[in-house]
Amino acid sequence: MDIVANYHPVFKAFLAGSFSGTFSTILFQPLDLVKTRLQNPSQNVLAATVGGRIQPGMITIFTNIVRQEHIVGLWRGMVPSIARCVPGVGLYFSSLHWLKAKIGKSRNQDLSALEAVALGVVARTMSGVALIPITVIKTRYESGVYKYNSLSGALRAIYKTEGIRGLSCGLGPTLARDAPFSGLYLMFYTQTKQAVPKEWLQSAGAGSLIHFSCGVMAGILASLATHPADVLKTKMQLYPDKFPNTFSAAVYVHQTYGFRGYFKGAVPRMLRRTLMAAMAWTVFEEITRSIGLK
Repeated sequence: MDIVANYHPVFKAFLAGSFSGTFSTILFQPLDLVKTRLQNPSQNVLAATVGGRIQPGMITIFTNIVRQEHIVGLWRGMVPSIARCVPGVGLYFSSLHWLKAKIGKSRNQDLSALEAVALGVVARTMSGVALIPITVIKTRYESGVYKYNSLSGALRAIYKTEGIRGLSCGLGPTLARDAPFSGLYLMFYTQTKQAVPKEWLQSAGAGSLIHFSCGVMAGILASLATHPADVLKTKMQLYPDKFPNTFSAAVYVHQTYGFRGYFKGAVPRMLRRTLMAAMAWTVFEEITRSIGLK
């Protein structure tokens, strides 16, 4: 930690963010996999039929994956998830730190609600654009529709058959999901923290628990608000020829599933995003304190 303490503050924020992202990504990958399968029910999924349409549930999907692919199948897509989330979380936290300095806020100064939303949106947009090719591969890996052998093989295959457009498909819904999520999350998180007495946050015993609790509350609210964009993103990245734009995906979801279709996979995503973000922020807060970033 003494060596890291001498690094540039933005780089320290990147390292702390990447480290926190590693744990949360590995731990909650099964929830992301189940969410993707729920949004793309396939013929090999045993499920209830409602109104003539297949309606697999979260437990059904989970059981089916374990039955067909064993326990290790729940971590399908782990490589692209790590390749996306670890540097992605690092880029987000370092961008956030840099942006906060640019608007004249010191390390320990609180953000207003509007500042938190704006900084969260901009920071997530920067990391989201940079990592959209990995996001596409991650979605396809988890769906079970595509059979890529490796991350590099997937990149080559998509570029060869679909070009740059294939590597960036679903960018609009991805940003419409991630940027508002991060903005709302940061706002809820910072505002909740500001309501807690400072001495509680600095307590060795209660500090981490309070950070985690604030993160859970912020994650639930932000996840629900941005889930429809996640459904559209999944459709566009799995079937780019069928859904060339957001409008066509939205029309299909509404005609096929109705309003409820925009919230398919909401439970596993809410669990994963809420717990993952809460853990990432808790670990980030502890690491930055130990390396002198706070």
